[in-house]
Amino acid sequence: MSEILDPLDARILDLIQQDAGLSVAEIAERVGLSSSPCWRRIRRLEEAGIIQRRVTILDREKLGLGFEVYCTVKLSLPTRDNLDAFDAAISAFPEVVQCATVTGSADYELRIVTVDMHAFDNFLRDRLLSLGLVSNIESRIVIRSVKNTTAAPLGLISPHLAPG
Repeated sequence: MSEILDPLDARILDLIQQDAGLSVAEIAERVGLSSSPCWRRIRRLEEAGIIQRRVTILDREKLGLGFEVYCTVKLSLPTRDNLDAFDAAISAFPEVVQCATVTGSADYELRIVTVDMHAFDNFLRDRLLSLGLVSNIESRIVIRSVKNTTAAPLGLISPHLAPG
């Protein structure tokens, strides 16, 4: 997909992923374009699916959602039906902020955010284990987050696209 990107697109993407609240006029000024061509580039990036959506990142600690856990989940029987059922169930659980199928001895890696240890225990008992699909869960409680970003590393696509 990087063949449709040029360094100007990369700069626009970098600005948007750092602050989705910037206006087209602000972005245009920072990259040295007028508003109309900048808007057309942003629109093209949206239509290509490179820009999926724009969101606001909240401070979970200040909201009382400072308890974060990574869980490795193994299904009892990882059949296609069970994988699909687990995917659907996990998608409906707001506590699960990330879920990925993984290689190795487990089937999934979950990132769970909740208010405290008791809420996490309730989540495990009432939601995850009640599915009847899980044979093993290994949980790791986050003590301190060292890096937490949603920014795509644009410089890895091609060195000449690295935002500057």
